[in-house]
Amino acid sequence: MGKLWDKLRGIREKHRPYCTAIIAAAGQSQRMNGGDKLLMDLHGAPVLMWTLRALDRSSLVDEIIIAARKDLLLEIGDICSRAALTKPIRIIKGGETRLASVLAAAVEADPRAELIAVHDGARPLIRTEMIDDLIRQGNSTFAVAPAVPMSDTIKMADGNGRVTATPDRKTLFAVQTPQVFQSSILKAALQSAMDAGAQVTDDCSAVERLGKEVYLTDGDPENIKITTPLDLVIANAILEQRGGEGV
Repeated sequence: MGKLWDKLRGIREKHRPYCTAIIAAAGQSQRMNGGDKLLMDLHGAPVLMWTLRALDRSSLVDEIIIAARKDLLLEIGDICSRAALTKPIRIIKGGETRLASVLAAAVEADPRAELIAVHDGARPLIRTEMIDDLIRQGNSTFAVAPAVPMSDTIKMADGNGRVTATPDRKTLFAVQTPQVFQSSILKAALQSAMDAGAQVTDDCSAVERLGKEVYLTDGDPENIKITTPLDLVIANAILEQRGGEGV
């Protein structure tokens, strides 16, 4: 019986969808007080290297494409070389916006890609098992993203700072990455948003514009995005607690 299950598992693995992972890495790091956050040291390695290694360890990611700023192409290429990755990896020049960068990378995805997982380069603490779980869920939905419930009370205010509403925080979630999509849906959504000049803050928003359902699943409070110097301090503390996992 054990051999039969091994065979069936092998058949499922053989027919699993090809997945391209896109790393959005073309931002300006405007809130880091100088320097690019992806190149900054995090527990002994550049921030981006942690992100790359997490994706490289995923059993369900088949290739990695990085959308980077033109002035960082060589430095990011060096990081990729030092990371000793096992999966095929390409670096392309990103666009002026996140939307343009992700679209450019999606167009470059392998034609076999049925799924595309889009991840922030500045989220280095993502756990590989979470990546795999999201890809599995993405295979049964149009779009899925990890999210954590908001713990703070959120206020809406006008231009004068006057509170206009207090949304029920039970309906509010902070969305993370990677966000996983059916490839054809994501490409159509990104192109539509580009053509319309739509201001979308994440890739799920582009898919939502097409009227497609987007699902949220449990995120990880440790899967923080490095945006400010304080975030780097917190990330170092988390990795210290993990014992340097992923180095």
